[in-house]
Amino acid sequence: MSSPSPLDTALLDDLTRAAEHDGITKTVVGAVIPDADGKVLLLHRPADDYLGGLWELPSGGVDDGETLVEALRREVAEETGLTVTAVGGYLGHFDYLSGSGHTTRQFNFTTTVTGETVTLTEHDAHLWADRAQQNQVSNAVQAVLDTWRDQAL
Repeated sequence: MSSPSPLDTALLDDLTRAAEHDGITKTVVGAVIPDADGKVLLLHRPADDYLGGLWELPSGGVDDGETLVEALRREVAEETGLTVTAVGGYLGHFDYLSGSGHTTRQFNFTTTVTGETVTLTEHDAHLWADRAQQNQVSNAVQAVLDTWRDQAL
Protein backbone atom coordinates (compact mmCIF):
# COMPACT_ATOMS: atom_id res chain seq x y z
CA MET A 1 0.00 0.00 0.00
CA SER A 2 1.35 3.39 -0.90
CA SER A 3 1.71 6.17 1.64
CA PRO A 4 -0.96 8.86 1.65
CA SER A 5 -0.47 12.00 -0.41
CA PRO A 6 -0.96 15.42 1.22
CA LEU A 7 -4.44 16.91 1.33
CA ASP A 8 -5.43 20.00 -0.59
CA THR A 9 -6.44 22.72 1.89
CA ALA A 10 -9.04 23.99 -0.58
CA LEU A 11 -10.73 20.58 -0.42
CA LEU A 12 -10.83 20.75 3.36
CA ASP A 13 -12.36 24.24 3.23
CA ASP A 14 -14.94 23.04 0.70
CA LEU A 15 -15.88 20.08 2.93
CA THR A 16 -16.39 22.34 5.92
CA ARG A 17 -18.46 24.85 3.93
CA ALA A 18 -20.62 22.09 2.44
CA ALA A 19 -21.35 20.72 5.92
CA GLU A 20 -22.41 24.15 7.14
CA HIS A 21 -24.59 24.60 4.04
CA ASP A 22 -26.22 21.20 4.68
CA GLY A 23 -27.20 22.17 8.23
CA ILE A 24 -24.64 19.96 9.95
CA THR A 25 -24.23 21.10 13.56
CA LYS A 26 -21.31 18.87 14.58
CA THR A 27 -18.30 17.67 12.58
CA VAL A 28 -16.26 14.59 13.34
CA VAL A 29 -13.11 13.18 11.75
CA GLY A 30 -12.34 9.50 11.30
CA ALA A 31 -9.00 7.82 10.56
CA VAL A 32 -8.34 4.73 8.49
CA ILE A 33 -5.05 3.55 9.99
CA PRO A 34 -3.61 0.61 8.05
CA ASP A 35 -0.64 -1.49 9.11
CA ALA A 36 2.00 -2.90 6.78
CA ASP A 37 -0.13 -6.01 6.17
CA GLY A 38 -3.21 -4.04 5.11
CA LYS A 39 -5.08 -4.57 8.37
CA VAL A 40 -7.02 -1.58 9.72
CA LEU A 41 -7.23 -0.38 13.31
CA LEU A 42 -10.76 -0.64 14.72
CA LEU A 43 -11.89 0.42 18.17
CA HIS A 44 -14.75 -1.15 20.19
CA ARG A 45 -17.27 1.05 22.00
CA PRO A 46 -18.09 -0.05 25.57
CA ALA A 47 -21.49 -1.71 25.97
CA ASP A 48 -22.80 1.09 28.22
CA ASP A 49 -21.78 3.85 25.77
CA TYR A 50 -23.84 5.41 22.96
CA LEU A 51 -23.83 2.84 20.13
CA GLY A 52 -22.26 0.41 22.60
CA GLY A 53 -20.72 -2.72 21.13
CA LEU A 54 -19.95 -1.06 17.78
CA TRP A 55 -16.54 -1.47 16.13
CA GLU A 56 -15.50 1.83 14.59
CA LEU A 57 -12.62 3.84 13.21
CA PRO A 58 -10.65 6.06 15.56
CA SER A 59 -12.73 9.23 15.39
CA GLY A 60 -13.90 12.25 17.29
CA GLY A 61 -15.27 15.75 17.23
CA VAL A 62 -13.67 18.80 15.70
CA ASP A 63 -13.24 21.54 18.30
CA ASP A 64 -14.05 25.20 17.62
CA GLY A 65 -11.20 26.85 15.73
CA GLU A 66 -9.59 23.52 14.87
CA THR A 67 -8.95 22.35 11.30
CA LEU A 68 -10.00 18.88 10.18
CA VAL A 69 -6.35 17.77 10.08
CA GLU A 70 -5.61 19.19 13.54
CA ALA A 71 -8.65 17.37 14.91
CA LEU A 72 -7.62 14.13 13.23
CA ARG A 73 -4.13 14.27 14.72
CA ARG A 74 -5.49 15.10 18.19
CA GLU A 75 -8.25 12.48 18.18
CA VAL A 76 -5.96 9.66 17.00
CA ALA A 77 -3.46 10.56 19.73
CA GLU A 78 -6.17 10.80 22.41
CA GLU A 79 -7.96 7.58 21.48
CA THR A 80 -5.01 5.36 20.54
CA GLY A 81 -1.75 6.89 21.76
CA LEU A 82 -0.47 6.76 18.16
CA THR A 83 1.00 9.79 16.38
CA VAL A 84 -0.28 10.74 12.93
CA THR A 85 2.72 11.45 10.68
CA ALA A 86 0.74 11.99 7.47
CA VAL A 87 -2.88 12.57 6.50
CA GLY A 88 -3.61 11.31 3.04
CA GLY A 89 -6.63 10.80 0.87
CA TYR A 90 -10.13 11.90 1.70
CA LEU A 91 -12.33 8.80 1.84
CA GLY A 92 -15.76 10.39 1.97
CA HIS A 93 -18.19 11.20 4.74
CA PHE A 94 -21.39 9.99 6.31
CA ASP A 95 -24.03 11.72 8.39
CA TYR A 96 -25.71 10.53 11.58
CA LEU A 97 -27.53 11.78 14.66
CA SER A 98 -25.17 11.95 17.65
CA GLY A 99 -26.05 10.77 21.13
CA SER A 100 -26.62 14.42 22.08
CA GLY A 101 -29.01 14.89 19.14
CA HIS A 102 -26.67 16.81 16.83
CA THR A 103 -26.81 16.34 13.07
CA THR A 104 -23.26 15.08 12.61
CA ARG A 105 -21.00 14.59 9.61
CA GLN A 106 -17.94 12.35 9.89
CA PHE A 107 -15.15 13.14 7.41
CA ASN A 108 -12.82 10.17 6.90
CA PHE A 109 -9.17 10.15 5.84
CA THR A 110 -6.40 7.66 5.40
CA THR A 111 -3.47 8.22 7.74
CA THR A 112 0.04 7.06 8.46
CA VAL A 113 1.04 6.74 12.13
CA THR A 114 4.01 6.01 14.33
CA GLY A 115 3.92 4.11 17.56
CA GLU A 116 3.65 0.41 18.18
CA THR A 117 1.39 0.16 21.19
CA VAL A 118 -2.27 1.15 21.05
CA THR A 119 -3.31 2.80 24.33
CA LEU A 120 -7.09 3.06 24.70
CA THR A 121 -8.79 5.84 26.65
CA GLU A 122 -12.45 5.74 25.54
CA HIS A 123 -12.87 2.25 24.09
CA ASP A 124 -12.71 -1.19 25.70
CA ALA A 125 -10.87 -3.08 22.93
CA HIS A 126 -8.99 -2.64 19.68
CA LEU A 127 -8.36 -4.89 16.72
CA TRP A 128 -6.04 -4.80 13.73
CA ALA A 129 -8.78 -6.09 11.45
CA ASP A 130 -8.16 -8.10 8.31
CA ARG A 131 -10.64 -7.82 5.48
CA ALA A 132 -13.07 -10.39 6.94
CA GLN A 133 -12.97 -8.75 10.39
CA GLN A 134 -13.65 -5.35 8.84
CA ASN A 135 -17.23 -6.54 8.20
CA GLN A 136 -17.97 -5.91 11.91
CA VAL A 137 -18.35 -2.17 11.30
CA SER A 138 -21.47 -0.22 10.33
CA ASN A 139 -22.52 0.01 6.68
CA ALA A 140 -21.32 3.63 6.60
CA VAL A 141 -17.82 2.69 7.80
CA GLN A 142 -17.81 -0.31 5.46
CA ALA A 143 -18.31 2.10 2.53
CA VAL A 144 -15.35 4.18 3.77
CA LEU A 145 -13.17 1.06 3.95
CA ASP A 146 -14.29 0.04 0.44
CA THR A 147 -13.19 3.46 -0.84
CA TRP A 148 -9.86 3.10 1.00
CA ARG A 149 -9.24 -0.31 -0.60
CA ASP A 150 -10.14 1.07 -4.06
CA GLN A 151 -7.68 3.98 -3.62
CA ALA A 152 -4.92 1.66 -2.38
CA LEU A 153 -4.96 -0.43 -5.59
